Amino acid sequence: MKKILFASLFSLSFLSQAQIDFRSTVFGVVAGGTYSRVRNAHNPSGPRFSVLGGVTAQVPVGYAEQFYIQGEVLYFGAGEGGDRKYEKAKGWDHAVYANNYLSVPLNFKAYFSEAESEFFGLIGPRFNFLINQKVKNVPAGRDYYDPNVSNPDYPNINGKANSFNLGIGAGVGYSYKRQLEIALKYDIGLSNAYPNLVESWTLDPNTQKKKSEQVISLGLTYFFQ
Repeated sequence: MKKILFASLFSLSFLSQAQIDFRSTVFGVVAGGTYSRVRNAHNPSGPRFSVLGGVTAQVPVGYAEQFYIQGEVLYFGAGEGGDRKYEKAKGWDHAVYANNYLSVPLNFKAYFSEAESEFFGLIGPRFNFLINQKVKNVPAGRDYYDPNVSNPDYPNINGKANSFNLGIGAGVGYSYKRQLEIALKYDIGLSNAYPNLVESWTLDPNTQKKKSEQVISLGLTYFFQ
């Protein structure tokens, strides 16, 4: 964690000395889908499929048309679901633990060449601010998974999601004439998604570990020229 933060600060310091041309900023819109899970939470668990959408802007770095800083402001669906096979065997309805964010990723973006149509890579931090948390079909007796239910048997245990979630992500994509782009990204959460969800009585060491939210996203971006 400290190494990642140090690297981020170093990168920001480097970029502050770079030639960033804000006058050439290009704006666009982005939409797509997400596949998310949360490690060490709600075991056994499965994925949640959701959507993303919002606005984006990229600013050139240097004089070659190859390196950029790209920022976005997105609605970003994450969280996880229950394990369908396990739920079916138990006769349960499918549980959903949905975390919906206002997400602000900030990426360093590099095209593989200066060609108009080209592949690119990107990497950078993501700042997620919780908009709402929707939980449904929590299994009986596991009310502590639902942040809206107070279970007197487990007064200090709850599944309330963290209001702020820091992550880091990387991805690859393809640009068609620097106007229409598709990108595949993987983001891993550095914050604890559920800080009060610690089931120590189960004697399962995983339930006491940090709950890391992880998301694979596929987005389509259109830049206005």
